[in-house]
This record gives sequence, structure tokens and C-alpha cells, in this order.
Amino acid sequence: MKLKLEPFIIWQKTVNWSRAAGVGFFLFVIIALYEMFFSLSHFLQDDQQSQIKHVTVLGDPKHTSEQQIIQAIRKADLSRFFDLNVNDIQKLVTELPWVETVSVRKQWPNTLKVYVVEHVPVAIWNDDLLLNSDGVVFQAPKVKLTKKLPNLFGPQGSEIEALNTFREFSELLYLNDFKLISLALSERFAWQFWLSNGINLNLGRKEKLQRVQRFIDLYPYMLKRKDAEVDSVDLRYDTGLAVSWKAADLQKLQYKNDNKKSKA
Repeated sequence: MKLKLEPFIIWQKTVNWSRAAGVGFFLFVIIALYEMFFSLSHFLQDDQQSQIKHVTVLGDPKHTSEQQIIQAIRKADLSRFFDLNVNDIQKLVTELPWVETVSVRKQWPNTLKVYVVEHVPVAIWNDDLLLNSDGVVFQAPKVKLTKKLPNLFGPQGSEIEALNTFREFSELLYLNDFKLISLALSERFAWQFWLSNGINLNLGRKEKLQRVQRFIDLYPYMLKRKDAEVDSVDLRYDTGLAVSWKAADLQKLQYKNDNKKSKA
């Protein structure tokens, strides 16, 4: 009996083992990627339940304690690392009185890094507010001030102009042995200066520089009067000035006279 083997031989010849191996490898990769994705999803879902456990405060805040910063941060939901919005943390910390800017960064797996920059106060504005070195108004407890600051007054929106004017004329007056401690800009844009020796300068609205220089030039002549002291100087004239006087300190004059006699 003779067997027919032709169909089996034909099937063997039509099989492409290289292609079959490629398809098998492709299926293996797909299954492996699916398993990895499935495992990673579960891992991330579990990790979202992890809390922020460490807060690192960076920068060099002088008036804001680390405890105040952490208390502000705790107002946010710190229970989910990935869901935590750093902008919310930034807003909470910026609301603290002395804080100017805040940078927040999350660090895997459970740490929050907060970089704090405080306002640098350079002047008191309208008695109850403070000005920083950029002319920005902020409100903070003045009891924490470590040095006496100049007092500036003016309408809303004139903060930068007032601060720049103070800086300019403070330097000029200092070079001539005067100390500017306060100034005011009125609603009509007229300027007044107050010096540490008690003298008030009324400058008006224009030619501030020329009028202050006129005061500096003529002040030595004002000192020649011994029975009275300069109280205020009105410089709102094209030429000249008007001086208001106050009674001289008699004890101070007597002390000076006694010193002169003892030296003689």
C-alpha cells in the first residue's frame, strides 16, 4: 500500500518560521508593556495617598519664623503628593505679612521645599504702612523694625515718586551736614521736607532742587541770629525765602556762653 505524503510536504514548505517568531516576540512585548503599565498605575494610585511629611524652608527670613511658614502651609491639603498644587502653597505663604515672594518645589517622595524672600523695609508710608526697597507698599507689624525708618506721606500711587525723591535729596542734604527724616507730597503735588534738626522746608510744586540748594546756601546766615532758632523755611519764591522762627533754647545758649568763658 502506497501512502500519499504530498499535502504534508506542501504545508511544511509554506511555513515561515522567521515571521512566526517575530509575531510571537511582538505579542510578548505587548503583554509585558501592559503588565508594566498596570503595575505602574497601581503604584501611582497607592502613592497618591502618601502625605507630605517634610517641609524645608530656604532663604533667610528675618521677620517670619519657620513655624509661621509651616502653619500657613498646613492650611492646604498635604495628603496627596501628586495632587498638591504648589501655587496654592505659594499663595498661602505670600499672605504672611513680611513675605514678598515664594518659590515652592515638590521633591520625591514626600518633601516640600519652600524658598522665601521677605520685604526689605526702607520707609514708613502714611504712618501705618511700610515701603520696601522697590517702592512697594505692604502691611506688617512695625514693632519688628530693628532701626528707625524715615516717614513718607503722599496720595495713593505716589509711593515710588516719594521714595525716589527721598533718596535723591537725602544724599544731597547729607553732603551738606543735614539729615532728611521725613517728606510729604500733597494732593496738589506740593512738597515738604523735615530735617533732623527740626526745620521744615516748604518747597512747593516745582524747582525742588534749586530751592533746596538755596536753603543750603543761606542757612549759615540764619545761624547768626542767637535769640531764636529756625522753625520753618518757605522756599516757594522765585528768589529769596521766608523764615519762621521759634524761641531759642535759653539753657542751651547759657551752656554755650559758659563754655566760652571757661575756655577764655
